[in-house]
Amino acid sequence: MRKLGYVGLLAASALALAGCASGGSSGGDESAEIRVWLNGTDTPDEAREYLKTTFEKENPGSTLTIEEQSWTGLVDKLTTSLSGSDSPDVVEVGNTQSPAFTSVGAFLDLSDEYEDLGGDDLLPGFVEAGTYDGTFYAAPYYSGSRLVFYKKDLYAAAGLSVPTTLDEYIANGEALAAANPVSGIYFPGQDWYNALPYIWENGGEIAVEDGDGWKSSFSSPESIAGLEQVQQVMQNASLAPKDGNETDPQVPFCAGTVAQLSAPSWVKWSILAPADADAPGCPDQEANLGVFALPGKDGGAAKVFAGGSNIAVSAKSAHPELAKEALKIMLSDEYQTILGEAGLVPAKLSLADTIGSDEVATAQTDAAANAKLTPPAPQWAEVEASGLLTDFFVNIAQGGDVQALAEELDGEIDQILSGD
Repeated sequence: MRKLGYVGLLAASALALAGCASGGSSGGDESAEIRVWLNGTDTPDEAREYLKTTFEKENPGSTLTIEEQSWTGLVDKLTTSLSGSDSPDVVEVGNTQSPAFTSVGAFLDLSDEYEDLGGDDLLPGFVEAGTYDGTFYAAPYYSGSRLVFYKKDLYAAAGLSVPTTLDEYIANGEALAAANPVSGIYFPGQDWYNALPYIWENGGEIAVEDGDGWKSSFSSPESIAGLEQVQQVMQNASLAPKDGNETDPQVPFCAGTVAQLSAPSWVKWSILAPADADAPGCPDQEANLGVFALPGKDGGAAKVFAGGSNIAVSAKSAHPELAKEALKIMLSDEYQTILGEAGLVPAKLSLADTIGSDEVATAQTDAAANAKLTPPAPQWAEVEASGLLTDFFVNIAQGGDVQALAEELDGEIDQILSGD
């Protein structure tokens, strides 16, 4: 039996959320503390310090506290916290998770703040992810497409050149794995984000609109073709754990067990992190680190997943006006420039050049031009939180029957998408 999803839980409390949306403080409380939830370590320390210092300077007597959350289990934690009496004020949420929360009243309506936050300069796809039924609830925070990082010396030793098609990329990965005791393409079993380009490049989709709702489509012929390529890579080119996840990919890369790695652009800084960093990388590999945009089936840049986050004010924030002030700082040119210089694609189109002009920035521009989001179905975040996708790709990695597994997955996802 599938447990009651968080969408159901939030829906049950939607009236309470709506009732509290305008019931907080006016924001003038001198002793107010604003709590900001940021996820993982993607937001650099410099940006965090700028947010806290600027907010407290502009709002004398008030304080801002950043509480770092883990991406793992975030949906369940947000569900509980946003509907409780001790809700954080400002929250970061994955762009694929936004529709679930915007659709049930968990976030404050920011329509009146749209222009002040950036207006039409904001990333349009992320504005769409943060908008529900014509109402703007969650602003873009940052974006980042996945790139392929590789070791130039292993490429040279194998006589390989940068691939121009997806088939060449796979062939390079198999050749590198055959010539070295390494992952020619590092692909842990749970990493469904990196599986999406294979599906999309073969003409498949993971879900399609069906009347007024959505229907899972992993078992379509086109999707199956992509999934078979995923299994080929996982079994023939990757030494990554078949049940592993994609976190901290710089660890095996720096350990010398990875030749190619598809990861968000900001992973460059994890790879090159100094030895005295909290999570040290291998800065000695900088000259040996190559990067390119994943190539498509017929050339050009592949359709890759556009990762990133939205940022919103909780509908139950005790100090909504102060929370909005914090949000404005996070969308300011100064703050967003800090993100851009750290390798994150800023929330504003006009700041795209802040990510620089090096090899990573060039590849990022190529990849972003063809990047895609997951389906904007309100229940999609519940699909992710259910664990169905990670379990499915672990089974693929372990050699399971692709067609049978895909058909089973479609049935399970359809139950969620239909609200059953």
